[in-house]
Amino acid sequence: MSDSFELSIRPSPSRRVIAVWMLMALGGLLVYLAFDPQIGALIWKALTCVIGIACLEVARRLWVATDVSIDLNSGGLRESSGRVLCSFDNIKTVDRGAFSFKPSNGLLIRLHEPMDAAWAPGLWWRYGTRLGIGGITNAGQAKAMAEMISLRQLELAQAIDQDETKSSL
Repeated sequence: MSDSFELSIRPSPSRRVIAVWMLMALGGLLVYLAFDPQIGALIWKALTCVIGIACLEVARRLWVATDVSIDLNSGGLRESSGRVLCSFDNIKTVDRGAFSFKPSNGLLIRLHEPMDAAWAPGLWWRYGTRLGIGGITNAGQAKAMAEMISLRQLELAQAIDQDETKSSL
């Protein structure tokens, strides 16, 4: 059983730029439309402006959040900035199925114990006992990470079975 390994998922620079640009274009267009005299009611102008500003804020957060990578090592999953996503002891299953509720180009990890809700736009989200990784990441890197986590879980299960067999003899 391997004691330590490293695998990283890094957001694609081109996808990162395109995602931020699209959100900024949408936000800018909505703010511009909010000041269009064709829109009559003040409530619609205010709502359009608020949604546009929210899009611009999400674009800013996306740019900041995708400046890090997600690293897998023997301790679990963490951002390159040091933020812990989950430990290996807390991972229950890994799901990459076509019909699973997971981010695009990513994977879904089900956890044994719930963790605090958190979100890094375009990179990962965590809510209760679910951790979704993906978005603007490379699908191949996410698939490799899912396989590595599954392999690690299999190794741990085999080690536990061997220990139980030895103790029963």
